[in-house]
Amino acid sequence: MSLQTIIDFLEPINIARLSEDEGFRETQLGRHIAVYENELPDLADVDMVLVGCTEMRGAGPEHERSDAANAVRAEFYRLFHWHSEVRLADLGNVKTGASLQDSYAALRTVVAELVEQNKKVVIIGGSHDNTTAQYQAYGSLNRIIDAVGVDARIDLDMESLLPADQFLVEMFTGMPNHLRMYTHVGFQSYFMHPQMLETIDKLGFDCYRVGRVKEAIEEMEPPIRNSDMVSFDIAAIQHAHAPANHLTPNGFNGEEACTLMQYAGMSRQCSSIGIYGYDPGADHHALTAKQIAHMLWYVMDGINKGKHEARLENRNDFDEFTIAFGEVETIFLRSKRTGRWWMQLHDGKFAACSYNDYLTASRNDIPERWMRAAER
Repeated sequence: MSLQTIIDFLEPINIARLSEDEGFRETQLGRHIAVYENELPDLADVDMVLVGCTEMRGAGPEHERSDAANAVRAEFYRLFHWHSEVRLADLGNVKTGASLQDSYAALRTVVAELVEQNKKVVIIGGSHDNTTAQYQAYGSLNRIIDAVGVDARIDLDMESLLPADQFLVEMFTGMPNHLRMYTHVGFQSYFMHPQMLETIDKLGFDCYRVGRVKEAIEEMEPPIRNSDMVSFDIAAIQHAHAPANHLTPNGFNGEEACTLMQYAGMSRQCSSIGIYGYDPGADHHALTAKQIAHMLWYVMDGINKGKHEARLENRNDFDEFTIAFGEVETIFLRSKRTGRWWMQLHDGKFAACSYNDYLTASRNDIPERWMRAAER
C-alpha cells in the first residue's frame, strides 16, 4: 500500500462548494490547507491530515450517507489561520462501501497508511462505530496501542443490534487484540449499568465520570498524552453547545471539548483522532459544525504547542525529582518549557502524569496512575 494507492478509496473536495464561490481570504484556513481536488497533495511536510467519513449505517438502517464532513469543512475553512508552523492537508472523504464492513475496510486502509507515514490523522463525520476501523488500522500495522474514548455512554450494550451501541466489545475482546490500555472520558452515570463499570475495572481500564473531569480537566491530559488514538462522540457535548446531540442536555461545554482536543494535538504519541456522531440534519444554525470546527482548530493549537516540547532524552530541558514512596524509588520529570510531568514506571520507562501524581508520591503514597500501570 502507498499514498498513491489510497487514492482509490478517496473522493476529492469541491472547494468552490465549500466557499460558496466567494473564495477564502489569505488570512483564513481555507487558503492554507493542501486539498485533494484534482490530485493528491504532497504530504511530506504535513503535520495534520483531515479525512472525512460518510458512513452512518452503524447508527441504524434509517441513516444513509452523511455529508457531515463537508458541513464541518465549510466552517473550519473560514476560521483564521494562527499557526504558521502547522501544515494541514485535507484528503477528502473516504468512499462509502456497499456494506458497512466495506466502509470499515476503506477507512482502516486510509488511516493505517497515513499513520505509517507518521501523520496525525483527524477523521470527521460518520457514526461512532467507525472507531472500529480507526482501531483496526493499528492492528493492520501490528501495533499495540493505548486508546481514549470520549462519550456520554460506554458503547458495550450487548442487547443492541446497532454497531454504534456495542462496538467496544470487539475492541476489548476481539482476537488478535492490540489494545493495551483504554481510558473512557466523560461518561454519565444514569446511562450506565453499574456492572458495566465493574467490567471495565476488571479489564484494568480507566473510566472518568463527566463531573470528575469537569472538576479537574487537566487530569485528562496525561492519559490523552499517552494514547495512540482518541475517539470523540459529540454525544459527550451538552446539547446547548452541540444541538445535533439529542442524547442528553448534559456533558462537556464547548470550551472543555476544545481543551480535550488541544491535549490530543499536543501529544506526540497520538496519531489519530476521530470526531464522530454528527448528523447535519439534526443541527441548528450549523452550531454543531462550528463546534467541531473549533475543536479542529484546537488540535492545530495543540500541535503547535507540542512542537516546542523537549524530547525526554534532553534532560537539561527538564527538572528532575527523585521520590521514594512505599518501597519504591522513582523519578519525576517536569518540562521547563510546558510544565508537563512524566514519571518513571516500574519497568524504567517514563509515562505521562500530572502534578497531582507528584504531590501524591511526595506524601509517600503510591499514585493511582503508577499503580494501575504496574498492574498492567
